[in-house]
Amino acid sequence: MTAKKNPAAKIRQQLLIVDDHPMMREGLAQLINHETDLAVCGEAGSSSEALDLVEKLKPDLVLVDISLPDKSGLELIKDLHALHPGLPMLVISMHDESLHAERALRAGARGYIMKQEGGERIMEAIRQALAGHIYVSHKMSARILETFSGRRSRASRSPIERLTDREFEVFSLIGQGVGTREIARRLSLSVKTVEVHRANIKQKLALKGATELVRHAVRWVETSGAV
Repeated sequence: MTAKKNPAAKIRQQLLIVDDHPMMREGLAQLINHETDLAVCGEAGSSSEALDLVEKLKPDLVLVDISLPDKSGLELIKDLHALHPGLPMLVISMHDESLHAERALRAGARGYIMKQEGGERIMEAIRQALAGHIYVSHKMSARILETFSGRRSRASRSPIERLTDREFEVFSLIGQGVGTREIARRLSLSVKTVEVHRANIKQKLALKGATELVRHAVRWVETSGAV
C-alpha cells in the first residue's frame, strides 16, 4: 500500500490504482502521470488497502481490477459505492468485458475497459468516468442497450450470465481448482453457504453433480481466461 506525493499534482484530478500486479500499477501510473490534468495519488494491491487509501487520500476516481487477492473487484466496487456513493470507479481488467462489464456497472462502476485496449482508450475511459459518463466499448454498449430495451431477453442470455455475482465468483473459483472450504475462507462465507451456492449453480447450469460442475467450471475458466 503506497501513497504518492506529487507536488505538481495539486491542480490535477487524483486517481487511485487498485491492482494486485505491481508492474501493471507502475505502467498505468506512468501513463497517467504523463497527462497534464491527471495524477496518481496512490496504489493498492488489495481491496482492504484500497478501502484504507480511499479514506485517507479522497481520490477523484478509483481504477479497479476484477481479480484481487482478498476480495473480488466487484465486491470492492459494491463496498466503495455504499461507503462513498459519489465516488466514480472504472474497471480496468484483462478479463473479457462480455463476462464482467454488466456486473461491474450494476455494482456501481462508471465503466469497464480491457487492459489491452491501449493507453489512448484508457485515457478516454478515465475522462469519461470523471465527467460522470458511462464508458464501455461500442459493442458492449449495443449489447446493454438491447438488454434494457427488451430486445435481448433474459432467456436469451447465456446460462453463466444468469448466475448472481456471488454465484459467479464461486463458479470462477471452482474452475480455478479451489475447494469449498478455501472458497468459504476467501469469500468470508460459511461452508454451508458455499454449498448452497454450488447447488444453485448446478441447477442454473443444468449440471447433474459435483464432478460435472467442476469439469464445466474448469473448462469455462480455461476458455474464457477468467483467472
